[in-house]
Amino acid sequence: MKIVKATTEDSKLLSEIGKEAFLQAHGKSAPEKDIEAFTAKYYTETAFYEELNNPDNIYYLIYSDDRVAGYSKIAFNQTHPNIPEKNITKLDRIYLLQEFHGQNLGTILFNHNVALSKKENQLGIWLYVWTENEKALRFYKKSGFIIVGSHAYQISETHTNPNHVLFLKY
Repeated sequence: MKIVKATTEDSKLLSEIGKEAFLQAHGKSAPEKDIEAFTAKYYTETAFYEELNNPDNIYYLIYSDDRVAGYSKIAFNQTHPNIPEKNITKLDRIYLLQEFHGQNLGTILFNHNVALSKKENQLGIWLYVWTENEKALRFYKKSGFIIVGSHAYQISETHTNPNHVLFLKY
């Protein structure tokens, strides 16, 4: 197992595993045409290249036996109106491909991001999670997160998914 900071050279890889992991977790959360349009916009090599060129976005890849298992994206100092603390990190994405579930890799990648956040003197970490993603909700609640609000996550012009806003104070 190893964790590596992603660079623009990883754009194609991230687009491939990102789309696959998104579809595994959220593929049934909206009409198929909406999901297809969403992934066509946000899970392309170009989209990841642009994201990786933004210094606020920090991506990490996690590998198992030299195979990429998933990735994460965080950004420091990302406030949220439901959270009074100002120096907080947004965990924007943490995805693990289904074939790697049950190997503790998600926990390892999550803990890596928390350690980075603490190293940057952040006071906590927050994220959005789809209300129907029960596996993720169990993981985050077990990790100490609390629900601090709700968010309508825009999938398309006509479809939003209900999300919880979760916060873990250090």
